[in-house]
Amino acid sequence: MTAIQDQLAHNHCYGCGAENEKGLQIKSHWHGDECVCHYRPRPEQCAGPEQYVYGGTIASLVDCHSIGTALSNYYKLEGRDVGEAPEIWCVTGRLTVNYLAPTPIDKEIEVRATIAEVGERKTLVKSRVYSDGIQTAEGEVIAIRVPDSWKNAN
Repeated sequence: MTAIQDQLAHNHCYGCGAENEKGLQIKSHWHGDECVCHYRPRPEQCAGPEQYVYGGTIASLVDCHSIGTALSNYYKLEGRDVGEAPEIWCVTGRLTVNYLAPTPIDKEIEVRATIAEVGERKTLVKSRVYSDGIQTAEGEVIAIRVPDSWKNAN
């Protein structure tokens, strides 16, 4: 199954851009009503204590996975394949992350997202972050649908 991010041309985003070799390179897939991402943290993504993941990395995972969830849902609602022209893009209108427990750096992270609300231009995505089966964070993203021209604006 091809990841949502791998179906988006010209995506150089640090978190989700398949064309950004130095980025996080996250990969999201739909499993029923949930969109799921698995990510293996790198040692340099540590917090002060080296055994835990830096909170900004967790926020980036929630943010980019939620945006991918929202934009792929718009494609689904329109009966189109992700990446099909005209392209659908979303940006972050609001990101909220609550940290519930330290996230170990030596374990795979799983982010599970669901669509809580969807409108013509705005989608609310709720995510839960897990490490080794334990929920370590939760987040909400308001994804704003923007015109395709936004990526070419100077």
